[in-house]
Amino acid sequence: MSKKTPHNGESLSDDALKKYILAGKIAARVREEMKRSVKEGMLLIEVCEMVENRIRSLGGKPAFPCNISVNEIAAHYTSPPGDKRVIPEKSLVKIDIGVHVDGYIADTAITVCFDSEYEDMVFAAEKALEAAINIIRPGILVSRVSSEIQATIERYGFKPISNLTGHEVARYMIHAGKSIPNISHLTVERLSPGHVYAIEPFVTVKEAVGRVNDGPEKYIFRLLKRKSSLKSIGARNLLKIVEDNFKTLPFAERWLIKYFEREELCRQMLMSLLSAKCIMAYPVFVEASLKPVAQSEHTVFVSNEGAIILT
Repeated sequence: MSKKTPHNGESLSDDALKKYILAGKIAARVREEMKRSVKEGMLLIEVCEMVENRIRSLGGKPAFPCNISVNEIAAHYTSPPGDKRVIPEKSLVKIDIGVHVDGYIADTAITVCFDSEYEDMVFAAEKALEAAINIIRPGILVSRVSSEIQATIERYGFKPISNLTGHEVARYMIHAGKSIPNISHLTVERLSPGHVYAIEPFVTVKEAVGRVNDGPEKYIFRLLKRKSSLKSIGARNLLKIVEDNFKTLPFAERWLIKYFEREELCRQMLMSLLSAKCIMAYPVFVEASLKPVAQSEHTVFVSNEGAIILT
């Protein structure tokens, strides 16, 4: 998720850490189950709903809609209502899973590869994630972590996506405070003990541009602010539903349909909130040269000794 919000600055209580750990266990379990369950020809919406329902059955809640991003789509695709798209043959399928327990978030992702040509690229993403986590210590420069990600990816003959980043996580905030780029850069920012971060290398082929652009599709939304001046009763009611159910976490249009008699009315009210700037929409990210992208992600807690993988 692309917008950053300041961290609340407080150190974690034991209770908060326990909730992060529980969210991480649920996310990891769902991720591993998806490795075995996702197949070519499956409807994308079937995968999204399988992930989200499994999270709920294990005692968590989705921290954001399941992202299922195929081939050159790098991030932020979730199925709209009635989605008929399927997982193509010989594709790269990125599944990004978010779980929260009382607002404490675990974020993890895998790439399921159905084309042997890209298995090495998936491996490079996984090794870059592993290398980054292995060097994390309290106070380490963010640029040092980024350099390790880039160097590992390039050592395997691939290219990092330069404008996608890992991110700090806080209660009810997917992006909170620091970002962790996947390329070397100059910064004096450091990773702080007692904080939680999602590390997520994105990798593409060497000949790709190595950047993402905003695509035209937008199926994930997030609350920005309440507006009592909304004229439409339906829009005001929908805004209250969003605030009560999701707070500041991202949500999908298909999660809202059950509150309306007709799907078209739901869409109309959602667009009203978007026009009034009560909510924002996340565009689907597409690799600029339409080359395939792989992703790997863990959420970590920075202890005094180093990184503890939560997912």
